[in-house]
Amino acid sequence: MGIDTKHEDLQSLRIDRSARGGDGGDPPAWARRYILGGIAFFVVLGLCVLAYRMFASDAPEVEVVRAAAETSDVGGTVLSATGYIVAHHTINVNSKVTGRLAWIGVEKGDKVKEGQVLVRLEDQEFRAAYEQAKGAVENARAYLDELQHGSRPEEIQQAQHNLDEARATLTNDKLTLDRTKELAGSGVVSRQQLDDATAKFEADQQRANSLEKAFQLSSIGPRAEEIARARGALTQAQGQLDYAQSQLDATVIRAPVTGTILDRTAEKGELITAQFASAAAGGPQGSVVALADLNDLQVELDIAQADFARLSPAQKAKVTTDTYPDKEYDGEIAQISPEANRQKATVQVKVQVLNPGKYPEIQLRPEMNATVKFLANEAPKDKDPKGPTGVFVPAAALRDRDGKKVVLIAFNGKAVAREVHILSQRSDGALVDGLVGGESVITTAPPALKDGDKIKIKGQS
Repeated sequence: MGIDTKHEDLQSLRIDRSARGGDGGDPPAWARRYILGGIAFFVVLGLCVLAYRMFASDAPEVEVVRAAAETSDVGGTVLSATGYIVAHHTINVNSKVTGRLAWIGVEKGDKVKEGQVLVRLEDQEFRAAYEQAKGAVENARAYLDELQHGSRPEEIQQAQHNLDEARATLTNDKLTLDRTKELAGSGVVSRQQLDDATAKFEADQQRANSLEKAFQLSSIGPRAEEIARARGALTQAQGQLDYAQSQLDATVIRAPVTGTILDRTAEKGELITAQFASAAAGGPQGSVVALADLNDLQVELDIAQADFARLSPAQKAKVTTDTYPDKEYDGEIAQISPEANRQKATVQVKVQVLNPGKYPEIQLRPEMNATVKFLANEAPKDKDPKGPTGVFVPAAALRDRDGKKVVLIAFNGKAVAREVHILSQRSDGALVDGLVGGESVITTAPPALKDGDKIKIKGQS
């Protein structure tokens, strides 16, 4: 293919602008109007969006809930709080000795009486130690009795006979010695015979003196110090016997009080101890059962420090449970903790349930949720017992302003601050005064939102 041919092909691909109208290729007037109008529309739209965003920053979006007024038929309620029922005294029954559990006679929920046998441990070693200590006591007592009674008459008589025999022998030795001295002076007997007679006399004289002292001691009896030592040995042996008896008795575990079994933590064959309890599986158990008197119950409460001043010792109250909200019990403050909880900013209060058996068909149980309404010492005479006791607001609606509690209310597109006083603290909010109920309180909003700021309620145009 030649160069001329290629040139012709390229020329055929060029656009011939001469075929357009006589206006030189510009778009028609109607098209230009549409294009300019579209551009203007988008410019105005952008300005509107920009203006909306600029002005909308002054009206943050918030969430609101409606405050609910509450009423009560209890006149003079000064504070309401929730807590848990607890046994006034919970007892973990342990063993005083280490041993293997041979028998257990209770189950969880059983009612027991004071002194009732709950558990028996294997006691063979303890019984053997007791018998050994018992024998030692009998031996020590017999020896003391022997010393206290002194010598028997037969023993004294025998000592007397031995002394008389020694004296008779000594008299004969004296005669023999005198005769030997005369013969030795005459030269009839040798000097050796005289020495032998003298030595025999002296030896028998010492023997007679010794037997005389033995006779005197036998007549007087044992020394007081020896009797005291024997008495001390008996006391020591008796102490060992008492200890062995206590160890043997400890293999039988009894109920310390009348109550109900709350938990059973050991089974037959397990090793029981109160010295080196282990949490490992199969290790020694430090507790056998837990029991409490369910007729002696309290409600344990954490009262906010801001509300603590409303309460006083022995203040009356009404107690209800979540399980039986229509059943009401009488209560009274039994204990106020001497110190506050720094982390929770609360003070622990325990309310005694005065009549836990008020409803025989109902059994109050530890760890039940309970609500306590504390009563004023004197109910106001002008207060309607059926009137509103306060308005409930969620915890998220409460704010701190200059040391006071306030809530922000959505009203006519603005946030309006209202000061409130907390009547009672609850897990999900608080009962307050200062509101009438029905207000739209703000729960979610920017931290800097203040009284009079414009707002927009979420979900509303």
